[in-house]
Amino acid sequence: MPQSVHFTIPFPSRISSDVDRARERNLDWTWDHRLVRGAAGLAEYASWDLAQAAARTYPDAVGADLDMLVNWFGFAFLFDDQFDASGDLPAQVSAVAREMIAIPFRPVGTPPDVVCPVTLAWVEIWPQMCAGMSETWQNRFASNWARFMAAAVCEIHLATHREVIDLEGYAALRQHTVGLQHSLDAIERVGGFEVPPQVQAHPVMRRLRHAATDCIAYMNDVHSLDREESRGDQHNLVTVLQRHLRCSRSAALDEAVRMTYELLDEVVALHRRVPEMCDELQLTGAERESVDRAVAGTGDWIRGNYEWGLHSGRYAVGDPAVLTGPAPYLETPANLDSLRQAG
Repeated sequence: MPQSVHFTIPFPSRISSDVDRARERNLDWTWDHRLVRGAAGLAEYASWDLAQAAARTYPDAVGADLDMLVNWFGFAFLFDDQFDASGDLPAQVSAVAREMIAIPFRPVGTPPDVVCPVTLAWVEIWPQMCAGMSETWQNRFASNWARFMAAAVCEIHLATHREVIDLEGYAALRQHTVGLQHSLDAIERVGGFEVPPQVQAHPVMRRLRHAATDCIAYMNDVHSLDREESRGDQHNLVTVLQRHLRCSRSAALDEAVRMTYELLDEVVALHRRVPEMCDELQLTGAERESVDRAVAGTGDWIRGNYEWGLHSGRYAVGDPAVLTGPAPYLETPANLDSLRQAG
């Protein structure tokens, strides 16, 4: 039922005109980079339709930029799911996560210390992601990416030790595990602009990014509830609310929807405060345009991620073939030639 829960989103529905071409190219790229195993793994991955996710959340991206985004989504989503289904792999996943954090802080093109398909993919994508962007932007993106990876390691620790988290702790952790802060940074990369540092530090922009992140995270929790329950995953807003409020699943779901709408209303209200913020900071015309584009991008992300999540196979209940057994994207290349031939 949760994947069929519908929200009314006050932002326009947009999608890149290049989505179909990018989808085909990404499936080839994912297979060639050995991120999935065999026909079943590729089919499961294809059902997620990450090309649609990228094309909706970055609707102005086309060509090489859209290819980069879809490839980035591909290995990042695959790796993120491994945190949820890690089983006996926490030490291995943690080691790879540390490497994923380190890659953006090294000189571009430096080979990874931990060599596996997912780290090799990130070494390839990172130079494309930071091309044309200032060192300030690169450091901001890399820091937000590091927080995402560190939070995911924390989540796998909690799951491995069967530790229960309270609502306050869950909300704080979810702010990072959803992976939105660096994704919002990528709006600037795709648009070829940068938001001035004084805007990024302003309370209005900081709160807007925080509220948009929570809004998207909680929508994802609603849509993924059935699947996560089927896998015994306790890290979902509805599950946490049910325990926190000592209420029924239905009541907890209603509260999660209410909380999401509250955040959505806050995002809309913060959008209206942006001109006042620009006046206060005495921004130039070009700086205001950059801010307006970044702010519009939060609306694209909320609407686009929601529309993709309604139909993505990533949130459907079933046996995830991609994640059956040891994850192929965590294995050494030496092992993967035989795996691919067998697949």
